[in-house]
Amino acid sequence: MKNIKLMAVVLFVYLANGLYGQENNIDLFTIPLSDPGSEGFLEVEQLKGSITVSAYEGKEVIVKVSVVEDEEKSTKTKSGLKRIGGSGLNISGEEKNNVVKIENEAWNKKTDFDIKVPANFSLKLGTVNRGDIHVKGVSGALEISNVNGDITLENVSGSVITDTTNGEVNVSFNRIDGDANMAFSSFNGDVEVTFPSSVKANVKAKSEMGDIYTDFDMVISDNKPEMDKNQSSGKYKVKIEQWVRGTINGGGPEMLFKTFNGDILIKSK
Repeated sequence: MKNIKLMAVVLFVYLANGLYGQENNIDLFTIPLSDPGSEGFLEVEQLKGSITVSAYEGKEVIVKVSVVEDEEKSTKTKSGLKRIGGSGLNISGEEKNNVVKIENEAWNKKTDFDIKVPANFSLKLGTVNRGDIHVKGVSGALEISNVNGDITLENVSGSVITDTTNGEVNVSFNRIDGDANMAFSSFNGDVEVTFPSSVKANVKAKSEMGDIYTDFDMVISDNKPEMDKNQSSGKYKVKIEQWVRGTINGGGPEMLFKTFNGDILIKSK
Protein backbone atom coordinates (compact mmCIF):
# COMPACT_ATOMS: atom_id res chain seq x y z
CA MET A 1 0.00 0.00 0.00
CA LYS A 2 2.69 2.45 -1.03
CA ASN A 3 0.15 5.19 -1.84
CA ILE A 4 -1.05 5.38 1.76
CA LYS A 5 0.90 7.69 4.02
CA LEU A 6 0.25 8.46 7.68
CA MET A 7 1.96 11.31 9.45
CA ALA A 8 1.39 12.55 12.98
CA VAL A 9 3.15 15.51 14.52
CA VAL A 10 2.70 16.69 18.09
CA LEU A 11 4.16 19.95 19.35
CA PHE A 12 4.55 20.87 23.00
CA VAL A 13 5.52 24.44 23.85
CA TYR A 14 5.94 25.76 27.38
CA LEU A 15 4.90 29.41 27.61
CA ALA A 16 7.04 31.32 30.09
CA ASN A 17 6.06 34.37 32.10
CA GLY A 18 7.47 36.83 29.55
CA LEU A 19 4.89 35.78 26.93
CA TYR A 20 1.76 36.65 28.89
CA GLY A 21 -0.58 38.82 26.86
CA GLN A 22 1.80 38.78 23.90
CA GLU A 23 1.51 37.10 20.54
CA ASN A 24 3.81 34.11 20.17
CA ASN A 25 4.25 33.14 16.49
CA ILE A 26 5.20 29.53 15.88
CA ASP A 27 5.90 27.65 12.64
CA LEU A 28 4.35 24.32 13.55
CA PHE A 29 4.86 21.83 10.75
CA THR A 30 4.61 21.07 7.05
CA ILE A 31 2.55 18.05 6.09
CA PRO A 32 3.24 16.29 2.77
CA LEU A 33 0.32 14.78 0.87
CA SER A 34 0.03 11.15 -0.19
CA ASP A 35 -1.01 12.16 -3.72
CA PRO A 36 0.24 15.68 -4.50
CA GLY A 37 -1.76 17.34 -7.26
CA SER A 38 -4.99 15.50 -6.41
CA GLU A 39 -7.89 16.91 -4.41
CA GLY A 40 -7.35 17.12 -0.66
CA PHE A 41 -9.39 17.65 2.48
CA LEU A 42 -8.52 19.67 5.60
CA GLU A 43 -10.36 19.51 8.93
CA VAL A 44 -9.65 21.93 11.80
CA GLU A 45 -11.90 22.43 14.81
CA GLN A 46 -10.99 24.29 17.98
CA LEU A 47 -12.47 26.08 20.97
CA LYS A 48 -10.73 29.48 21.01
CA GLY A 49 -9.08 31.45 18.22
CA SER A 50 -9.21 32.32 14.54
CA ILE A 51 -8.61 30.09 11.52
CA THR A 52 -7.19 31.43 8.25
CA VAL A 53 -6.78 29.13 5.24
CA SER A 54 -5.39 30.37 1.94
CA ALA A 55 -4.51 28.64 -1.30
CA TYR A 56 -0.97 28.68 -2.66
CA GLU A 57 0.93 26.99 -5.49
CA GLY A 58 2.71 24.40 -3.35
CA LYS A 59 1.90 20.72 -2.85
CA GLU A 60 1.99 20.49 0.95
CA VAL A 61 -0.06 21.77 3.88
CA ILE A 62 1.82 24.42 5.88
CA VAL A 63 0.61 25.14 9.42
CA LYS A 64 1.52 28.14 11.57
CA VAL A 65 -0.03 29.42 14.81
CA SER A 66 -0.08 32.57 16.90
CA VAL A 67 -0.74 31.97 20.59
CA VAL A 68 -1.97 34.57 23.09
CA GLU A 69 -2.56 33.76 26.75
CA ASP A 70 -4.95 35.92 28.80
CA GLU A 71 -3.19 38.92 30.31
CA GLU A 72 -4.94 38.66 33.66
CA LYS A 73 -3.13 35.38 34.34
CA SER A 74 0.20 37.19 34.57
CA THR A 75 -0.67 38.50 38.05
CA LYS A 76 -2.22 35.29 39.32
CA THR A 77 -0.88 33.96 42.62
CA LYS A 78 -1.57 30.96 44.79
CA SER A 79 -0.53 30.46 48.42
CA GLY A 80 1.72 33.49 48.10
CA LEU A 81 3.49 32.10 45.05
CA LYS A 82 3.75 33.95 41.74
CA ARG A 83 2.64 32.15 38.61
CA ILE A 84 5.51 31.75 36.11
CA GLY A 85 3.89 29.57 33.46
CA GLY A 86 0.94 27.47 32.37
CA SER A 87 0.12 24.35 30.47
CA GLY A 88 1.74 23.72 27.12
CA LEU A 89 0.46 23.93 23.58
CA ASN A 90 -0.65 20.54 22.32
CA ILE A 91 -1.47 20.42 18.60
CA SER A 92 -1.35 17.38 16.37
CA GLY A 93 -1.60 16.94 12.61
CA GLU A 94 -2.39 13.71 10.77
CA GLU A 95 -2.48 12.93 7.04
CA LYS A 96 -3.78 9.88 5.23
CA ASN A 97 -4.85 9.62 1.59
CA ASN A 98 -4.77 13.43 1.19
CA VAL A 99 -7.02 13.90 4.25
CA VAL A 100 -5.40 16.20 6.80
CA LYS A 101 -6.81 16.53 10.32
CA ILE A 102 -5.47 19.04 12.82
CA GLU A 103 -6.46 18.82 16.48
CA ASN A 104 -5.89 21.56 19.05
CA GLU A 105 -6.07 20.51 22.69
CA ALA A 106 -4.94 23.89 24.08
CA TRP A 107 -8.41 24.73 25.38
CA ASN A 108 -7.29 27.62 27.63
CA LYS A 109 -5.32 29.59 25.02
CA LYS A 110 -6.36 31.70 22.06
CA THR A 111 -4.72 29.91 19.15
CA ASP A 112 -4.87 31.55 15.72
CA PHE A 113 -4.12 29.17 12.86
CA ASP A 114 -2.63 30.35 9.56
CA ILE A 115 -2.70 27.45 7.10
CA LYS A 116 -1.70 27.24 3.45
CA VAL A 117 -3.11 24.50 1.22
CA PRO A 118 -3.06 23.69 -2.49
CA ALA A 119 -5.98 25.35 -4.28
CA ASN A 120 -7.90 22.11 -4.91
CA PHE A 121 -8.86 21.46 -1.29
CA SER A 122 -12.13 20.88 0.54
CA LEU A 123 -12.43 22.25 4.07
CA LYS A 124 -14.26 21.59 7.32
CA LEU A 125 -13.44 24.39 9.77
CA GLY A 126 -14.93 25.28 13.14
CA THR A 127 -14.19 27.58 16.07
CA VAL A 128 -16.23 28.78 19.05
CA ASN A 129 -14.83 31.83 20.86
CA ARG A 130 -12.59 34.85 20.20
CA GLY A 131 -11.95 34.14 16.56
CA ASP A 132 -13.02 34.61 12.95
CA ILE A 133 -12.67 32.23 10.04
CA HIS A 134 -11.18 33.48 6.77
CA VAL A 135 -10.69 31.39 3.62
CA LYS A 136 -9.13 32.71 0.41
CA GLY A 137 -8.74 31.21 -3.06
CA VAL A 138 -9.72 27.62 -2.23
CA SER A 139 -11.76 25.40 -4.56
CA GLY A 140 -13.79 22.55 -3.09
CA ALA A 141 -16.64 21.67 -0.74
CA LEU A 142 -16.43 24.13 2.15
CA GLU A 143 -18.20 23.52 5.49
CA ILE A 144 -17.53 26.42 7.84
CA SER A 145 -18.95 26.91 11.35
CA ASN A 146 -18.42 29.60 13.98
CA VAL A 147 -20.20 30.69 17.16
CA ASN A 148 -18.81 34.07 18.25
CA GLY A 149 -17.14 35.48 15.17
CA ASP A 150 -17.35 36.28 11.48
CA ILE A 151 -16.99 34.00 8.48
CA THR A 152 -15.31 35.42 5.37
CA LEU A 153 -14.77 33.36 2.23
CA GLU A 154 -12.94 35.27 -0.49
CA ASN A 155 -12.64 34.22 -4.15
CA VAL A 156 -13.67 30.61 -3.47
CA SER A 157 -15.05 28.05 -5.89
CA GLY A 158 -17.20 24.96 -5.45
CA SER A 159 -19.94 24.63 -2.83
CA VAL A 160 -20.38 26.26 0.59
CA ILE A 161 -22.28 25.64 3.81
CA THR A 162 -21.71 28.28 6.51
CA ASP A 163 -23.27 29.14 9.85
CA THR A 164 -22.40 31.44 12.73
CA THR A 165 -24.33 32.66 15.78
CA ASN A 166 -22.81 36.06 16.57
CA GLY A 167 -21.10 37.35 13.47
CA GLU A 168 -21.39 38.24 9.82
CA VAL A 169 -21.18 35.90 6.84
CA ASN A 170 -19.45 37.28 3.75
CA VAL A 171 -18.84 34.96 0.77
CA SER A 172 -17.47 35.80 -2.67
CA PHE A 173 -17.45 33.11 -5.38
CA ASN A 174 -15.17 32.88 -8.38
CA ARG A 175 -17.01 29.87 -9.74
CA ILE A 176 -19.90 27.58 -8.85
CA ASP A 177 -19.22 23.90 -9.51
CA GLY A 178 -21.82 21.18 -9.90
CA ASP A 179 -25.38 21.30 -8.64
CA ALA A 180 -24.88 21.15 -4.87
CA ASN A 181 -27.35 22.87 -2.56
CA MET A 182 -25.83 25.57 -0.35
CA ALA A 183 -26.71 27.37 2.90
CA PHE A 184 -25.55 30.65 4.45
CA SER A 185 -26.83 31.55 7.91
CA SER A 186 -26.25 33.72 10.96
CA PHE A 187 -28.29 34.64 14.01
CA ASN A 188 -26.86 38.10 14.82
CA GLY A 189 -25.28 39.48 11.68
CA ASP A 190 -25.65 40.28 8.01
CA VAL A 191 -25.34 37.56 5.38
CA GLU A 192 -23.74 38.80 2.15
CA VAL A 193 -23.01 36.44 -0.75
CA THR A 194 -21.63 37.40 -4.17
CA PHE A 195 -22.13 34.96 -7.06
CA PRO A 196 -20.99 34.96 -10.69
CA SER A 197 -23.70 36.62 -12.80
CA SER A 198 -24.33 33.32 -14.62
CA VAL A 199 -25.33 31.37 -11.51
CA LYS A 200 -28.54 29.33 -11.67
CA ALA A 201 -30.31 28.96 -8.34
CA ASN A 202 -33.54 28.50 -6.45
CA VAL A 203 -33.41 31.03 -3.62
CA LYS A 204 -34.96 30.55 -0.18
CA ALA A 205 -34.34 33.47 2.20
CA LYS A 206 -35.60 34.77 5.54
CA SER A 207 -34.63 37.53 7.99
CA GLU A 208 -36.75 38.08 11.09
CA MET A 209 -35.42 41.57 11.98
CA GLY A 210 -33.89 42.72 8.70
CA ASP A 211 -34.43 42.97 4.96
CA ILE A 212 -33.44 41.04 1.84
CA TYR A 213 -31.64 42.74 -1.07
CA THR A 214 -30.41 41.60 -4.49
CA ASP A 215 -29.17 43.02 -7.77
CA PHE A 216 -30.12 39.85 -9.68
CA ASP A 217 -33.21 39.90 -11.88
CA MET A 218 -34.82 37.38 -9.54
CA VAL A 219 -38.24 35.94 -10.31
CA ILE A 220 -40.11 36.00 -6.98
CA SER A 221 -42.63 33.27 -6.21
CA ASP A 222 -45.86 33.83 -4.32
CA ASN A 223 -44.83 34.64 -0.75
CA LYS A 224 -47.06 32.18 1.08
CA PRO A 225 -46.50 30.96 4.65
CA GLU A 226 -45.27 27.38 4.96
CA MET A 227 -47.01 25.05 7.40
CA ASP A 228 -45.13 22.24 9.12
CA LYS A 229 -47.33 19.71 10.89
CA ASN A 230 -45.88 17.27 13.38
CA GLN A 231 -47.67 14.69 15.50
CA SER A 232 -45.72 12.75 18.11
CA SER A 233 -46.20 11.52 21.68
CA GLY A 234 -49.88 12.34 21.51
CA LYS A 235 -49.24 16.00 20.64
CA TYR A 236 -50.12 17.86 17.47
CA LYS A 237 -47.91 20.81 16.55
CA VAL A 238 -48.26 23.28 13.69
CA LYS A 239 -45.43 25.67 12.75
CA ILE A 240 -45.87 28.42 10.17
CA GLU A 241 -42.88 30.21 8.60
CA GLN A 242 -42.74 32.75 5.79
CA TRP A 243 -39.80 32.69 3.39
CA VAL A 244 -38.93 34.73 0.32
CA ARG A 245 -38.56 32.37 -2.61
CA GLY A 246 -37.33 33.06 -6.11
CA THR A 247 -35.28 31.83 -9.04
CA ILE A 248 -32.12 33.21 -10.65
CA ASN A 249 -31.42 32.54 -14.33
CA GLY A 250 -34.22 30.00 -14.55
CA GLY A 251 -33.46 28.18 -11.30
CA GLY A 252 -31.07 25.50 -10.14
CA PRO A 253 -29.78 24.12 -6.82
CA GLU A 254 -31.35 25.52 -3.65
CA MET A 255 -29.49 28.42 -2.03
CA LEU A 256 -30.71 29.05 1.52
CA PHE A 257 -30.06 32.39 3.26
CA LYS A 258 -31.12 32.94 6.85
CA THR A 259 -30.50 35.42 9.67
CA PHE A 260 -32.50 36.62 12.64
CA ASN A 261 -31.00 40.04 13.37
CA GLY A 262 -29.43 41.31 10.17
CA ASP A 263 -29.87 41.87 6.45
CA ILE A 264 -29.39 39.44 3.56
CA LEU A 265 -27.57 40.66 0.45
CA ILE A 266 -27.45 38.44 -2.67
CA LYS A 267 -25.11 40.06 -5.17
CA SER A 268 -23.74 39.41 -8.67
CA LYS A 269 -20.34 40.11 -10.18
